[in-house]
Amino acid sequence: MSDPIVILGATGGVGAALARTLAARGADLHLIGRDGAALAALATELGARHAMADVTDDAGLTAAIAAAGPRIAGLAYCVGSIVMKPLKRATVADFADTYALNVIGAARAVAAAEVGLRATGGAVVLFSSVAARAGFPNHTVIGSAKAAVEGLAIALAAELAPVRVNCIAPSLSRTKMAAGLTGNEAMAKAIAAQHPIPRLGEAEDSAALAAFLLSADAGWITGQIIGVDGGRGILRTKP
Repeated sequence: MSDPIVILGATGGVGAALARTLAARGADLHLIGRDGAALAALATELGARHAMADVTDDAGLTAAIAAAGPRIAGLAYCVGSIVMKPLKRATVADFADTYALNVIGAARAVAAAEVGLRATGGAVVLFSSVAARAGFPNHTVIGSAKAAVEGLAIALAAELAPVRVNCIAPSLSRTKMAAGLTGNEAMAKAIAAQHPIPRLGEAEDSAALAAFLLSADAGWITGQIIGVDGGRGILRTKP
């Protein structure tokens, strides 16, 4: 049996897409999530191991990752949130909860997996957002947290080397988490049109890059923030 890849947030859009992509390539998977029924169903579908945990529960998170075994080939932290509020409505709890889920949870997950990752010279993938670098109204909470994820990824890449750590920064994608935005077809079309490649992302777009970054094919790539954003983060195609 090969060394496992741990996927946190495995039942979310990107997490599930990544699990299916890696399973199709024969990877040994250890899936972690908080929705027990959905997690068990996905694990059964893919023939994967699984453990329930809420990433904000440090003891539970540590135990769930430990269940993967003493050697870990890779870790993908596919956990996140979309908190959109103007600054005047954003509360201290909004900032604290978003930071805890997106940043502290990622840091604690990597800490729990560090020994296993060092044993294999493995890889870590974290997830940011196009909003970490491109300013959008009503994104002060999530934009600041995702910018912290990017800083975390770069710091971890330096500290854990030669374990590789990279970060993916998607734009708006059609996932369950983003349903409040993508469920309105008129809004979805308007946002899609703001991308140089004029469509919304799909979970599989980010999953494809994550699978690559976790693989030996990306063996000399670390400390990078890579956009999967249809060009929205950097390109301006209209005068």
